[in-house]
Amino acid sequence: MDIERKIYQELLKWKQEAQGKKALLIEGARRVGKSTIAEKFGREQYRSYILIDFNKAPKSVRDNFENLNELDIFFQNLSLEYNVRLYPRQSLIIFDEIQKYPRAREAIKYLVADGRYDFIETGSLISIKENVFGITIPSEERKLRMYPVDFEEFAKAMGEELLLAYIRQCFLEEKPLEQKMHAKAMRLFREYMLVGGMPQSIVAYAENGRDFYASDREKRDILGLYRDDIRKASKRYNSRVSALFENIPGYLSTHEKKIVLSQIDDGSRFTQYDDPLFWLDDSMICNLCYKCNDPNVGFALNKNDAAVKCYMGDTGLLVSLAFSENEISDQQLYKAIMGGRLSLNEGMLYENMIAQMIAAKGKKLYFYTRYNEEKHRNDIEIDFLLSNESKTSFRIFPVEVKSSKNYTTTSLNDFRELYSGRIAHSYIIHPKSYAREGNITKIPPYMFFCCF
Repeated sequence: MDIERKIYQELLKWKQEAQGKKALLIEGARRVGKSTIAEKFGREQYRSYILIDFNKAPKSVRDNFENLNELDIFFQNLSLEYNVRLYPRQSLIIFDEIQKYPRAREAIKYLVADGRYDFIETGSLISIKENVFGITIPSEERKLRMYPVDFEEFAKAMGEELLLAYIRQCFLEEKPLEQKMHAKAMRLFREYMLVGGMPQSIVAYAENGRDFYASDREKRDILGLYRDDIRKASKRYNSRVSALFENIPGYLSTHEKKIVLSQIDDGSRFTQYDDPLFWLDDSMICNLCYKCNDPNVGFALNKNDAAVKCYMGDTGLLVSLAFSENEISDQQLYKAIMGGRLSLNEGMLYENMIAQMIAAKGKKLYFYTRYNEEKHRNDIEIDFLLSNESKTSFRIFPVEVKSSKNYTTTSLNDFRELYSGRIAHSYIIHPKSYAREGNITKIPPYMFFCCF
């Protein structure tokens, strides 16, 4: 099963623009499809290609990087080792899992300058400090982030191109889908929420007659790989990374969804968790969402590092992390979610999915809360803050996520009044059909991708 990925167009753009003057570094979480897309690109766009997997590259290949003063011999050795003929300006060399051998990444500077071939690097956890210590990061490198399969890609893989086109048309025309089509789109979105965007999970699901359990087995294997990676993190903080990771479903199940360090260790301070949080964010296993104290003057300038939510990078993985294999095996969990009857935990999944969709567009995640001293609680809570990213005419787009059909808009109304001069438009994501009320657009989650 071949899943059509949007990032392929970015690879074509790089090949055309870079003209051999820059390597391409594809960053992403484990099992997100980096190696697959790089190899497909080499197969379809070049006369020949070599893929060097540094997880299992023999010593002779690694030792070959000592021959950079004699590049004719260097390339000859690669050609003989992999039994592939290389053609100047018509061949691609892929350095797969390059974080396993940083020396190869450092060599990119000289290999690109030579100009004979194109180079793609792929890897996980590449920019984490211990993976690049002692090497010179090449400037001849363009970075490209790869995310899990998104809703549009999933829908196409499920053969629903016509439904996608209908969703886009209705969004542009500011009208709801016909009710039966709305129900179909909501069902597809819930499927995506459960299966997630990891390619192995989608393939297992599709090739086994839309079997959620087959998908879950693949996701649990991926979670096992993540846990192995966490154990290999710096010994100074790997236990804290593990504690944060395993507690993600617990945090997201609460009303505020923020990380509460006391649940991990009494007396903990956020300064002790800077590196663990950085690790989870930089590995792209998780998406961090920080509180913005004053969105009136920009998000990053007013980021509160001590108030953070931690979403899973893939919502399908969150399902498998949050629920035991026994809970999933009897199908009751899937039945409840597909029927929209999971209450609090469904809200957790909805919000994680919207965070995933925002992050996949390359946007940082921010939220807003205001504490009311008289009420002794937050009286305004906005799930996500988007902006037009303008420095001269800054505008805010608050986003509220509602998993239930019955909800109030008190927080959003108060926020809009508080920052009325900055708000351009507001969105409420809910399970009901599209509706427009003034400057508030209420859209079902399957339509959110149209907002970008």
